[in-house]
Amino acid sequence: MFFDKLTHLFSNDLAIDLGTANTLVYVKSQGIVINEPSVVAVKEEQKGIKRVIAVGKEAKDMIGRTPENIKAIRPMKNGVIADFEITQAMLKAFIRRAQQHKSFVRPRIIVAVPFGLTEVEKRAVKEAAYSAGAREVFLIQEPMAAAIGADLPISEPAGNMIVEIGGGTSEVAIISLSGIVYSKSVRVAGDKLDDSIINYVKRKYNVLIGDITAENIKKTIGTATPVDKNPKSMTIKGNDLVAGIPVHIEITSSEMYKAIQEPVAEIVENIKIALEKTPPELSADIVDRGIFLSGGGSLLHNLDVLIRDEVKLPVFRAENPLTSVVMGAGKALSNPDLLKKVCSS
Repeated sequence: MFFDKLTHLFSNDLAIDLGTANTLVYVKSQGIVINEPSVVAVKEEQKGIKRVIAVGKEAKDMIGRTPENIKAIRPMKNGVIADFEITQAMLKAFIRRAQQHKSFVRPRIIVAVPFGLTEVEKRAVKEAAYSAGAREVFLIQEPMAAAIGADLPISEPAGNMIVEIGGGTSEVAIISLSGIVYSKSVRVAGDKLDDSIINYVKRKYNVLIGDITAENIKKTIGTATPVDKNPKSMTIKGNDLVAGIPVHIEITSSEMYKAIQEPVAEIVENIKIALEKTPPELSADIVDRGIFLSGGGSLLHNLDVLIRDEVKLPVFRAENPLTSVVMGAGKALSNPDLLKKVCSS
């Protein structure tokens, strides 16, 4: 008993949003202490040995700029672990930073994961967290964490609809009485929008651009609705696939609407399917309360307008869509009753 109290005193419990694009770490009583890209730079040495040389923003800055023996890797793909060893190294680095002077005490950790992970995938997440130094690991589904982080009244006997659009997955969920009544996870989100932009530029201009350029285009002039007047434009750099030389081209927001129209429509379609499968009593609640959006993908210009026009319901963005998941996980970790209801260990 004394040891447990001592451990609690010197331990900083952590909530982690282990995202495809970014990893966020929340420390109890401190708030969000890490918000960095889920990227690891690895140097290949003799005899096939790989050595981690950078994690997070420093590693992302290396993408497309490394020599042959250094690779910038994104170990998470579509919301799940694609490279276990690299994910473990990334988690260790982030946990070490978050723990600081309390690194000698192993923390309790809650990790947000997409809805519908297989038992094998869940086990991989837990093992990565344990091997990174956790003494106890809980899993919380991303839509539930996002709803808690957005301050939705999830414990009430009423319907709450949350759409969490991250880097690898989009999660649509109906929540009532601290449980998920319906949820669907589709692997169409921010990364798929980036891919669509890359393919559009390649197809129309015969120019190849990188992932970071595509992401910048999406954030700057990407839009979910048609642009009839005064389209925005930006100049980008890429490699001409015919001449084989670097070139500058100018693209517009009207073009980007066309480029990402298909994946955006798929996200909207899954929202419609969720509404069709919602029990009538909960549907009435959603008509009154509306649909809440969270995640970095929800920041796409006019996405809320498009969804509202398509489903004829009020649509709201969470106050802090980029941090809703990790904040919700942190709240659950700080509330034993809530943790028992919404998490698995």
